[in-house]
Amino acid sequence: MALADNLAVTVSPHIRGKDKVPNAMRDVLIALAPVTIVAIVLFRWDAVINILVCVATAALTEVVARSIARKKITLNDYSALVTGLFLALLLPPATNWWVGIIGTVIAVGIAKELLGGLGRNYFNPALFGRVSLILLSTWYVWIGGGGFKGSINGVSGATPLFYLKEGAMGAKPSYGALFLANPGGSLSEVSVLAVLIGAAYLFYRGVISWEIPTSIIVSAFILSAILGVDPLYTILAGGLMFGAFFMATDWVTSPVSRSGQLFFGACIGILVVLIRKFTAAPEGVAYSILLMNAFVPLLDKAFKPKPFGAVTAAQKAA
Repeated sequence: MALADNLAVTVSPHIRGKDKVPNAMRDVLIALAPVTIVAIVLFRWDAVINILVCVATAALTEVVARSIARKKITLNDYSALVTGLFLALLLPPATNWWVGIIGTVIAVGIAKELLGGLGRNYFNPALFGRVSLILLSTWYVWIGGGGFKGSINGVSGATPLFYLKEGAMGAKPSYGALFLANPGGSLSEVSVLAVLIGAAYLFYRGVISWEIPTSIIVSAFILSAILGVDPLYTILAGGLMFGAFFMATDWVTSPVSRSGQLFFGACIGILVVLIRKFTAAPEGVAYSILLMNAFVPLLDKAFKPKPFGAVTAAQKAA
């Protein structure tokens, strides 16, 4: 009997692991539970409707897109559900249901399925959908429309980031309120504590590592202090913490090497602060992550790790 009849012969390295896409996606859904629960408690039916609409639209869009492309429908890997929930959490609570549908169709149909497919997409799908909605809303206002309900800044009221702008009036939320629970901003910005609880679970399960979140937070903190902006408020307000732990750490759209991840995260943190400080946009997390997503192929080449067993020129000379 031939060897090929008994064994599956493949190229090295022969590494086996128990991690599979459905398991990782299920872990992400579990990690998002604390933020989701706090959002529902604070915003009630607005949050529930947002979440149900986006998750249902994500599932339907994947079925339609993959059917048209004659590909296997893979709802059982939970990736579409994760994208739908992410997008819902990135939206303001008062968003019209049809806006959520448009954003989800863009996120799943274009950013996830059309631009590569699962594991090969260039941009984080949920952030791509979120930024697309901002651009569409801006265009709608520009042609004389009233804009999307909830405003393009992601809130139906004043976002905590508003108070970082020069000349802002009123009492800004306390550090404690931002950390525990504050009903301002998008659904994902309600509680830093909830974000950290979910992040702790992802660390425990080995879904994410420390390099990207740490470099984002540290670089944003340092640059904020240099520019005279409250560094602690910069970290706690807005979507920086959620973006650092849940969005920027996406396996597909982040660098492979540790040094590349550190550089990637540091650039995101710097860009967030610069956008918040020097542009009219109160938030810069989505733009910063998407911009750095585009540079990931270059970063993987620039920070290519040494192959296992490779001998350097210095070692050869010795």
